[in-house]
Amino acid sequence: MGEQAATQAPTKFPPEIIEQYAGLGIDLPSLFSAGTLGNRMGIQVIEASAERVVGTMPVEGNTQPYGLLHGGASAVLAETLGSVGAMMHAGPHKIAVGVDLNATHHRGLRSGTVTGVATPVHRGRSSATYEIVISDEQDRRICSARLTCMLRPSAANGNQSA
Repeated sequence: MGEQAATQAPTKFPPEIIEQYAGLGIDLPSLFSAGTLGNRMGIQVIEASAERVVGTMPVEGNTQPYGLLHGGASAVLAETLGSVGAMMHAGPHKIAVGVDLNATHHRGLRSGTVTGVATPVHRGRSSATYEIVISDEQDRRICSARLTCMLRPSAANGNQSA
């Protein structure tokens, strides 16, 4: 998976959002590329806004002992995409911390690439909830997930610690 991480496509954010964060000294595409775990799993965030986050993940390398896509891998993709959406909603002065994730796995998959699409269910001042639909290359639903993030003020010094 290391080779995939090195060739990973950059996260696509609207230019005005990138400029807003850059003005605060934050390299948004690098910060939310998919994180260390997401990189190991080959996750690519290809579209990101508070209204919609889209990402992909290969099945290969993310399977359980029976050769099927691991449910935990689907959960990592879902949490990655929902967290990016919540962060985009929260803005540059807050951080999004996942507090609840649930996932229903509808079908097994042995190969190919899955695509996740996160859309908001609730966007408040202190929390945000996103629904994430993960589908295969034939647009069949593989997993339905929901993530709720707590929105916390970021540290005054720019440290994004939880």
